[in-house]
Amino acid sequence: MARESSPRTRLIRLGFLDAGRAARLLEDPSLGPVLQRAERAGAPLPEALGRTADPDLALLALVRLVEASAGTGGEERLAAVLAEDGTHRRRLLAVLGASTALGDMLIARPGDVALLDERTGEVPVLELTPADERARALEAVGADPADAVPVATVAGDEGVATLRRTYRRRLLEITAADLTSPDPLAALPLVAAALSDIAAAALDAALAVVRAEVPDHARDVRLAVLGMGKTGGRELNYISDVDVVYVVAPAPGTDVEESALVAAGSRLASSLTRACAGPGAEPALWPLDANLRPEGKDGPLVRTVSSHRAYYERWAKTWEFQALLKARPVAGDLDLGEEYRAAVGPLVWTAVERENFVADAQAMRRRVEEHVPVAEAERQLKLGRGGLRDVEFTVQLLQLVHGRADDTIRSRTTLDALEQLTEAGYVAREAAAELDRCYRLLRVLEHRMQLYRLRRTHVVPTGEDDLRRLGRSIGADGVDGAESLERRWRSVRRQVRHLHEEIFYRPLLPATARLSAEDVSLAPNAARARLE
Repeated sequence: MARESSPRTRLIRLGFLDAGRAARLLEDPSLGPVLQRAERAGAPLPEALGRTADPDLALLALVRLVEASAGTGGEERLAAVLAEDGTHRRRLLAVLGASTALGDMLIARPGDVALLDERTGEVPVLELTPADERARALEAVGADPADAVPVATVAGDEGVATLRRTYRRRLLEITAADLTSPDPLAALPLVAAALSDIAAAALDAALAVVRAEVPDHARDVRLAVLGMGKTGGRELNYISDVDVVYVVAPAPGTDVEESALVAAGSRLASSLTRACAGPGAEPALWPLDANLRPEGKDGPLVRTVSSHRAYYERWAKTWEFQALLKARPVAGDLDLGEEYRAAVGPLVWTAVERENFVADAQAMRRRVEEHVPVAEAERQLKLGRGGLRDVEFTVQLLQLVHGRADDTIRSRTTLDALEQLTEAGYVAREAAAELDRCYRLLRVLEHRMQLYRLRRTHVVPTGEDDLRRLGRSIGADGVDGAESLERRWRSVRRQVRHLHEEIFYRPLLPATARLSAEDVSLAPNAARARLE
């Protein structure tokens, strides 16, 4: 009896919850040779599985992956990976233990396991530049990144499928690097930037595919794609809506009426949306949301630079200037995108002079909070009290109030902007350091929640197994399981809410907003509310 229970005891000690099933899976004939090879190499596989976020999930996925590899010619390569306690195996098992969606993707295409190798001489995936990612995505669909107007040679349905596969393979590589990072909170900015860059690259590849399908590739139409929100800030999640605004202009030397130009640009933008988010042989990437454009869904899908500026000068509401703060050219004609930023960007930093600007921004945050469903209120990571929006709205309001006279605090990225505000004296160092730590943990938790099924979610689960997997996948800031995750998350919510209320509703903010630009520039210390 003791001999039968001993292996199960070992599995429980290693972190398996269903030790009986784990024992049966480890006896699966397909896994036997792999286990033996790893044992002989001094790199036992059960111990490696025990270090993943969910050992039971990782083991089940691994058995399926080994079975799927049989007869493909890749079984020997997979066995070699699993027999060595190296980066390649750690990355593979980390993915299998944290994401059912990516595990299924690997099982469907076992050859993609090779992507998780740290290949000699290659730039680490989290250190690739936006230009690197753009070139890879365009080359995948047969477009030349050096062309002023890249056009795909792999077009139509095949082009769409190719760009989507390329994106997901890059997503897999980023995930593996993220999950095996020694400090996921420190790695967060790199991960978010990488996710933003592969999204921008996918947009460029999609536009190249779309242009291949239209007469003369619509070369007389310049189209710029501006990223908004987290896309613009290079701080995307694993699963996010990609918020964009489109700008159109005639190509140099062409004479196109504005109505025809807008119509052609709208066709390109609509086709771009279908390439990224429509039905196809490969799953859609993400919703491509253009509702932050002037007049929202009721306005034209694309506009010229002058049309955009005219709208913001006459009609825009307070929240629209807050949204503009993060606008960044991400795809298409980047020079045209910069023309857009040069035209509308200055309006962002004078918006604070509008009547009741601060009160309107504060009221908008309260409305967002009030619309959180009651059933979700205590588990809402993004919109609820002490959530991500409390940090983001706090940082953005300080930027908009003080950025009129201080161009050193205008970063589009939340953590960079928080650091700038601290260095400039608008936020106390202790408060800023606490907001930074809390925001990082909330974002990493958000990432881990979304990775599991690659679904957009912001409601922290209540199930013990889910919390345990999330906590183990974070493994930082005192979090290593269900109980520590719940405890730390509740503490973070309280800290964030306290600091949000203390800073966001600071009495000095409305007074500073009412100062003239000349008064602010002449008396910067009075406008700062130094807290050090």
